[in-house]
Amino acid sequence: VMAYDRYVAICDPMHYITTMSHRRCVLLVAFSCSFTHLHSLLHTLLLNHLTFCNSNVIHHFICDLSPLMKLSCSPTFLNEIVIMTEGPIVLVTPFLFITFSYIRIFIAVLKIPSAAGKRKAFSTCGSHLSVVTLFYGSIFYVYLQPLSTYTVQDHIVTIVHTAVSSML
Repeated sequence: VMAYDRYVAICDPMHYITTMSHRRCVLLVAFSCSFTHLHSLLHTLLLNHLTFCNSNVIHHFICDLSPLMKLSCSPTFLNEIVIMTEGPIVLVTPFLFITFSYIRIFIAVLKIPSAAGKRKAFSTCGSHLSVVTLFYGSIFYVYLQPLSTYTVQDHIVTIVHTAVSSML
């Protein structure tokens, strides 16, 4: 939503009010929230089918899928297949939309004749772009690797993903 907002603000500023109407903003946010809730529901339902019989200590900072699946004594093959197929789609699709928006923004900014105008346009997008980079970089690192390779060192990346990018 923010990438699209920045795209419209920089690439089509004269039509910003009509393009980013209240109705469109509400629809974009509602779609984003609904989609993420359905994504979480899918993984919650799949986790409900697992059996946990050993330790109940999660060696992790947050209650995430990978540590929970490591505690399971039942097969997690279906969970892993869903994570490895649905996960990249859920991660890559918004990332591609954001990347496409910023490519268009970058092209539009390069066409601005004044240095002050370029600086203002880049400063408008700079903070969002840094948060997106931190967020997606840590997500791709943590979630797009096999469950068996998840190590204790990955906790730091998880902290960046959950805490640092949320605070920014």
